[in-house]
Amino acid sequence: METCFTRGKSAILERPLSRPKTEVSVSAFGLLYSEVVQYSQSRVYSVSELQARLAELGQRVGASLLDVLVLRERSGKRETKVLNILLFIKVSVWRALFGKEADKLEQANDDDKTYYIIEKEPLINMYISVPKENSTLNCAAFIGGIVDAILTHSGFPAKVTVHWHKGTTLMIKFDEAVIARDKALEGR
Repeated sequence: METCFTRGKSAILERPLSRPKTEVSVSAFGLLYSEVVQYSQSRVYSVSELQARLAELGQRVGASLLDVLVLRERSGKRETKVLNILLFIKVSVWRALFGKEADKLEQANDDDKTYYIIEKEPLINMYISVPKENSTLNCAAFIGGIVDAILTHSGFPAKVTVHWHKGTTLMIKFDEAVIARDKALEGR
């Protein structure tokens, strides 16, 4: 049996497992995501149902993305502190998804279990035109689902909601047990 090589390139099984440079055309992404939104919209009756459906799709992506990024960038080591997992999301996850870091990471002044990831102009909303009757729709609920899955699968259960504030804001509200565990780890 002969191995087939084409113009100096090795067979796919011969290639290294290191991360190749992967870039997707923004217009191709825009078209694909717009079709996902249209498909989801045709199967729901309200804006809140559509956002929930987009978040559910994002959770599927987030669970897989976490495994890939932890293996590639962290050598299989997962985060144990709240601030570290949030920085991982702000930097590594955003860079893997959008090619840049998220604009801001903030903690709420009055609540130690609430954090915000702020993206002024998310790529995911750039190619979606929202009708006036659905003005509350934020298609970045998909990103909220990704972040929710990453936090949940990393052992940081939280409720992630998406809001229009300073652009798009992902509000992350951690469970009490997560904050208690984080404080106990700081005390060591």
